[in-house]
Amino acid sequence: MSDSAPTRILIVEDQRIVREGLVALFEDEPGIAIVGEAAGGAAALELYARLRPDVVLMDLQMPGVDGAEATRRIRTLDPAARILVLTTYATDEFIFTALRAGAQGYLLKDASADELVAAIQAVRRGQTQLSPEVAARLVAGVGGGGPEPLTARELEVLALLGRGQSNDAIAAALGIAPRTVKVHVQNILGKLGAANRTEAVSIAARQGLISLQ
Repeated sequence: MSDSAPTRILIVEDQRIVREGLVALFEDEPGIAIVGEAAGGAAALELYARLRPDVVLMDLQMPGVDGAEATRRIRTLDPAARILVLTTYATDEFIFTALRAGAQGYLLKDASADELVAAIQAVRRGQTQLSPEVAARLVAGVGGGGPEPLTARELEVLALLGRGQSNDAIAAALGIAPRTVKVHVQNILGKLGAANRTEAVSIAARQGLISLQ
């Protein structure tokens, strides 16, 4: 596709009001053409396979297949896929997980319209785009030796992961919501540098954080 042609984007966002706001934002932007909308990660993968957009604008926290996992699956399907995360979360765990999954950019939802459009075009060209806050956290993480240690609650969740428990089972055991468990699991993956739950359990066992016996 010529650089002069509009950048074809797929919007992945579970909140309808946010999705509609993004559509309205890009309607009058000549350099952007919306080719699809998805309310979740599974639908995003299906639409990506069919539409092959230039850039995917990806939310992170979504029910079912979340943004990081959708990013990983899309990049497995197409290693050349360009994915820009747009989220409210600027914690180390979300940042590291998304970037490891293959996102080329990480922007916060308080970005201006001009910043968002510029980031989309930059990612289309193959450049990495990070919000200033995200870049600062990455630098701080490198300088401080990486993400912080697991919290007491994360260790509890990790121990139950080691027993093969599902998110629902962990939620019931700890008296917390399944969505909260999902966040804890994402934090654990980020802090341990694991791509999935099985790898997290393996790393934790090697580090003596849990016992598999």
